[in-house]
Amino acid sequence: MLRISKRPPGQTGFKVLPRRWIVERSLSWITQARRLVRDYERLPRHAEALVNWTAITLMTRRLTRCSG
Repeated sequence: MLRISKRPPGQTGFKVLPRRWIVERSLSWITQARRLVRDYERLPRHAEALVNWTAITLMTRRLTRCSG
């Protein structure tokens, strides 16, 4: 589910928006994959497949990391 968080009306200056850091952190992890740094893919489904592949790779690395 995608929910866009907008600035509250009448707000001036900087204020941290809720949950935005989670999205930014996830995007930074995904762009660490060298092929996803630039948009080289011709079809959107190819780019989507590479994002899924990268997410799977990240999760398997975390699951198999030695905890001791």
